[in-house]
Amino acid sequence: MSRMAAEKITAESRTEFGKGAARRIRRADKVPAVVYGHGTEPQHVTLPGHETMMALKHAGANALLELSVDGKTVLALTKQVQIDPIRRHLEHIDFVIVRKGEKVTVDVPVQLTGEAAKETLVVLDNATIQIEAEATHIPEHIEVDIEGLEAGTQILASDLTLPEGSTLLLDPEALVVNITDAPTTEEIEAELAEAEAEAGIERDPSDEEIADAEAEATEGDDAEKSDDDEKSDEG
Repeated sequence: MSRMAAEKITAESRTEFGKGAARRIRRADKVPAVVYGHGTEPQHVTLPGHETMMALKHAGANALLELSVDGKTVLALTKQVQIDPIRRHLEHIDFVIVRKGEKVTVDVPVQLTGEAAKETLVVLDNATIQIEAEATHIPEHIEVDIEGLEAGTQILASDLTLPEGSTLLLDPEALVVNITDAPTTEEIEAELAEAEAEAGIERDPSDEEIADAEAEATEGDDAEKSDDDEKSDEG
């Protein structure tokens, strides 16, 4: 899926730096950012918070924005986004300046479509694929159709269908999707027990395990009583 047109955002130059300045910017519902590339000096700017958040949400991990700063407009590719882990607010963004027709290296997320065959487990070994693409034609994601695929099916990077103009940079033999047999309940429980044992976790017995243990104890008592009765008769 190709990138939509770059979203336009008006930015403001900033001259205040440091944690205190950044907090004041965020309290005003704005986002501190830096724009660099093509031999230019890094330019520190402030972006409107909600508008920027929506632009990144719509355009994905490699959002391309048209930033207007002090009357000048640049195409800026999102390079790094820092998000508050608790409040989920944008804390800071790094942009790199790009030009139309320019090739850039990006990691594009894989999106699975369809459902594999029943009783299978789908393992996504590579959640992103590194490609080279034109800055204005970066795909939002790379679709991989797994509809009806049986256990044993493997999809390699070389099997992916890339948008026109994009070049695969990931190793063509890299495993992207692996379809395996779904584990049985017994296998899951055994793996869980092994993991708990390695972690030193003592698990309380289940009702079923308690009932089995009680049944075994009862059988043992009955057998012992039977032996005692036989010995008594012999005496």
